[in-house]
Amino acid sequence: MATKTLADRTAQLAPLGHAPLLKQTELLAYYGISRWTADEWLKAGCPVERLPSGARRFRLDAVEAWIREQAESGEGRQARAEKSRQALAARAS
Repeated sequence: MATKTLADRTAQLAPLGHAPLLKQTELLAYYGISRWTADEWLKAGCPVERLPSGARRFRLDAVEAWIREQAESGEGRQARAEKSRQALAARAS
């Protein structure tokens, strides 16, 4: 019997050192995002694999790592912006 859920697929592949490949519709459902958001993620560099047929597949662990990286770099940008605002305020006073 084939495994059907993402949790089943993940558990089955983990001992082999693999992660499931998600179709775009599965990625949308997993993260609760729109097709537009997924397209924006791709433009921003979200990792994707192409099958020989040309279909796109998303490796869940790679996407999660990319999302964490984006969040960390976003926090860094916010911290730099706040430092710049503080420096400008110090010069103005």
